[in-house]
Amino acid sequence: MTIGVAVAGAGSWGRHLVRVFNQLGALRWICDADEARLEEMGSRFPEARRGRDLETALNDEGVRAVAIAAPSATHAVLAERALRAGRDVFVEKPLALSYADGARIVMEAGRRGAVLMVGHVLQYHPAVERLGDMIAEGELGEVLYLYSTRLNLGRVRQEENILWSFAPHDISVMLMLLGGMPHGVGVFGGAYVQHRVADLTVSTYFFPGGILGHVFVSWLHPFKEQRLVVVGSRKMAVFEDTAADKLRIYDKGIEWVEGRPVPREQAAVSVPLPPVEPLEAECAHFLHCVRERATPRTDGREGLRVLRVLEASQQSLDLGRVVQIGGEESGADG
Repeated sequence: MTIGVAVAGAGSWGRHLVRVFNQLGALRWICDADEARLEEMGSRFPEARRGRDLETALNDEGVRAVAIAAPSATHAVLAERALRAGRDVFVEKPLALSYADGARIVMEAGRRGAVLMVGHVLQYHPAVERLGDMIAEGELGEVLYLYSTRLNLGRVRQEENILWSFAPHDISVMLMLLGGMPHGVGVFGGAYVQHRVADLTVSTYFFPGGILGHVFVSWLHPFKEQRLVVVGSRKMAVFEDTAADKLRIYDKGIEWVEGRPVPREQAAVSVPLPPVEPLEAECAHFLHCVRERATPRTDGREGLRVLRVLEASQQSLDLGRVVQIGGEESGADG
């Protein structure tokens, strides 16, 4: 069964959604307020219909689902509009720019029995999936701490700071790998380009069992780096998305010899991974959920958990101290 998808927003990331949904045979509409951008997309995808407003696409009965990749400040409004029009919805990260807005979207999806999925694409990366399996199977031993870096000299945004722009990826992956929420967070950062809009943040998340998670994000950095390190009691793992060998395992650790801690060193081993584009796997999963009326892996509740952590992180950044994270996600989605 063909599922017609309208992509709202064809900018730097939305154009990738357009490409992938087209590859999957689901692209029906491209919506963007920028006429020049629409013309460019039209030359590349001539079979897709085009419009400057999402309403035009929602009036098309052939549109069964909407993928939102417009600026983050519009996510909540566009998602609610699509849900009220009876469509299933895919929303790029973050789900919204506040927990309250995100909860409203999740409740709306639940009331209508709609599929709601959040674009936490790294959860569909074969390296992250394999890493999750290794942690679950105990191959790394007990997880001691994790740290991630997401750095670049990137496009500085005005509607959101670096924490809300870059960190959702890393927070989502940490919550998935550890299978739970942190109970506290401490965030510090700096605003160097725009007043009161942080360009970099360094966060520490406190998980149950003494596990620490560290996230360093910046769009004011001389080179691109995307790396996640997981340190276990037996082995260590490195996921580096910009490297040829994206997942490496280090059989390193500390052993006690005659009452003294001694490092154990072994060469890194590259983990073979299937040649899967994460975005294609993510979009295919969304179409599967729409077709089968299944709950997405990164559903609305997962999006709310990330929003709860982000709001606590922003509060910590504003106050300059560690804050507690509490509360459970409510609401339902299809």
